[in-house]
Amino acid sequence: MKRRHFLTLAAAGATSSLAASTPWTSVIAAPSMQQITAGKTRLNIAGTGQPDTDLWLYNQSCPGPMLRYRKGEMLRAEVRNNLDVATTIHWHGIRNLNEMDGVANLTQAPIEPGETFAYEFPLNDSGTYWYHAHNMGWEQVARGLYGPLIIDDDQDPEVDHDLCLMIDDWRLDNDGQIDQASLGGLHDWSHGGRLGNWLTVNGKSAPEFRVKDTARIRLRLISAANARIMTIQLTEAPATLIALDGAFCQPEQVTKITLAPAQRADVILDMDRGSIELAEISTGEPYPAATLVVDPALGHSNLAKTPVNPPKPAPLPSLNKLRRIPIHMQGGAMGNLQKAMFEGAELSLRELAQKHKKLWAFNGQIGDYSTLFAEIDQNDLVSLDVYNDTAWRHAMHLHGHHFWVMSDDPTLALPAGQRDTWLMQPQERISLVFRADNPGLWLFHCHMLEHAASGMGAVLSID
Repeated sequence: MKRRHFLTLAAAGATSSLAASTPWTSVIAAPSMQQITAGKTRLNIAGTGQPDTDLWLYNQSCPGPMLRYRKGEMLRAEVRNNLDVATTIHWHGIRNLNEMDGVANLTQAPIEPGETFAYEFPLNDSGTYWYHAHNMGWEQVARGLYGPLIIDDDQDPEVDHDLCLMIDDWRLDNDGQIDQASLGGLHDWSHGGRLGNWLTVNGKSAPEFRVKDTARIRLRLISAANARIMTIQLTEAPATLIALDGAFCQPEQVTKITLAPAQRADVILDMDRGSIELAEISTGEPYPAATLVVDPALGHSNLAKTPVNPPKPAPLPSLNKLRRIPIHMQGGAMGNLQKAMFEGAELSLRELAQKHKKLWAFNGQIGDYSTLFAEIDQNDLVSLDVYNDTAWRHAMHLHGHHFWVMSDDPTLALPAGQRDTWLMQPQERISLVFRADNPGLWLFHCHMLEHAASGMGAVLSID
């Protein structure tokens, strides 16, 4: 396959064939024990007429099967590893039981080839979440090990269609395969992370979704990208943002949504024409992502198009007793990190990079799973005061908790509700405030997965 057959995200006026698709190849119903198998699969993600790609997938589908529950139910999933390497599953955004969080060598032993592991935990929050591999995630997620997790609630707005769009960019080689030669490359790890050259929505190139005439649609947008910060254009129809990272937010009219890796956004969209094209515009040039098409065979919407009124976001608690934990982020290309502590020794950045592939640090410490960054008393109100003293943006994710975002900068537009992943700009200072009400060992790390692998992470102990 020649490289010219691929569309790059910067291609001006690029087009692609629209393959009709349903949102998911398989849907697993709750609440029985789900069977999830991680294995190797060949699947077409590059479009009609292009070769199949060798992928690592859950249940041979891309994305993995949708897991859909109601708030208050138990998730039970037995995961079998049919890969040649160890793996785990992390349930991103879930305020989970620590032993079910899926972080290899921290909350559980890796699931070795041929082994199984049973996850079981309550679902206490509604919203849009996802699950993904968390052992060598920089490679396993890049090869396709992820899927959606939706938790419904009685307070959800009524819609005609509830569509989940899982957006990913893949780095493919001339033969339409995962570019293996670049996996683990030091350039990606020290710069913005692994950026792809091929965009998919629900594992397809520019899919088409058929909907009712004048339909009201809930679009659940999930970024499964390793590192690319994507912006989805929604200018062709009235769209109301109602949730971020699974949590309801203050309703807001939007024309575009920016998603850092692992972030989610829910919008309510009213069809007022025959078709609506969604485009990815982060490079400055629109790239086809997906199309919503009215299908007369589906009939006409009977819903009243009243203003969307979702539940109010969770209010910020009193900050009278607030424990502050400063986090100074350093490292990467064009950074100011000269040396850092790693495995009990202070090493130069050159030695860290060349011998250990470590490039990022918190407070002068290379992050790994063996060193506690902070010990926190259960139920303390905590502020992670983060200073991004690097040349790069970072999607910072806290496991097991949701946080409020605060800043002394009056020019920043901050969310009213809670998040679990926040995109930090270079030289930005942000306070991530959370109630430490979930005991255990929890990761705080960058979800540019190459950054996390090369040192940008910390373990918080809550007891």
